[in-house]
Amino acid sequence: MSAVHDLLQYTSVRDLTFEAVAKKAKVGRPTLYRWWPTKAALVLAMFHERMATERKRVATGDSVEDALRTNIAILIRELNGLFGKVVAELIAEGQSEPDILRDLYEQHMKSRRAAAVRDIERAKEAGEFRDDTDPELLIDAIVGPLYSGLLLQRRPLTRRYGDALITQVLSGVKPTR
Repeated sequence: MSAVHDLLQYTSVRDLTFEAVAKKAKVGRPTLYRWWPTKAALVLAMFHERMATERKRVATGDSVEDALRTNIAILIRELNGLFGKVVAELIAEGQSEPDILRDLYEQHMKSRRAAAVRDIERAKEAGEFRDDTDPELLIDAIVGPLYSGLLLQRRPLTRRYGDALITQVLSGVKPTR
């Protein structure tokens, strides 16, 4: 895993080879193939061991909005580093290998998304968000532009952008007083 992590610092997922990983890890290629049948499986294993585990959801004692702002700030910081590089490259590889996208979603995104849905449901119960708020759509509206920004690189992903995005999106789900 260290070899894959180190190599991805300066090479892309597409250009990573079993040969390079084996050489850096000082093991034979057959050893790698015994554990990981494809390069994508190897990269996903490293991603989940070394990168995805670094991200801890933050739950504050304050409002769901405050927790969302904090978690989005953390995600933006991560998307601007090696985590973002690898995610973008896995998404790109997944265009020709759909199993990569399925595994990325199932192993990394699904549980985080489910936790966010629970937070939004809690906010609805507390009157923080309107009763007709669809948690899945709200998550898509907040996170979608971040991944679009990562993949298209049309503007820098900054904390200021994240705050403005959340303010704009949440304006549509807050109850009118």
